[in-house]
Amino acid sequence: MAKVLGLALAALMFITGVTHFTAPAYYRKLVPAWIPAAPGVVALSGLLNLAAAALLAAPATRRGGGWAMAALITAYLDVHLDDVRHARAASGINDRPLGVALRIIANLGYIACALIVARTAPPPRRG
Repeated sequence: MAKVLGLALAALMFITGVTHFTAPAYYRKLVPAWIPAAPGVVALSGLLNLAAAALLAAPATRRGGGWAMAALITAYLDVHLDDVRHARAASGINDRPLGVALRIIANLGYIACALIVARTAPPPRRG
């Protein structure tokens, strides 16, 4: 199960990592105003997503990739929680209270899946 779930999460992290560079404006608007240098933050988070994808894709590093993804998505939760403060005035469906709640629930699901991979993937072989 860890293999299939790990590969699915690797694909998710790869796609989101790539889209940080192909659609950076979307991600820049997600960066809370109190975080400086939004373009740099978007590029860095895209690179981190790609690194987590690579770790998840390789059997020898899948366990570490699960931990890395869980940590990244947990760190990204602040973006969604910050949106809760602005949800009532939002115009887009994803930024309204229901959309924000669904995004948080989805991200909690991603964290849970990443933790499953981290805890169940075989440890790397020694020597």
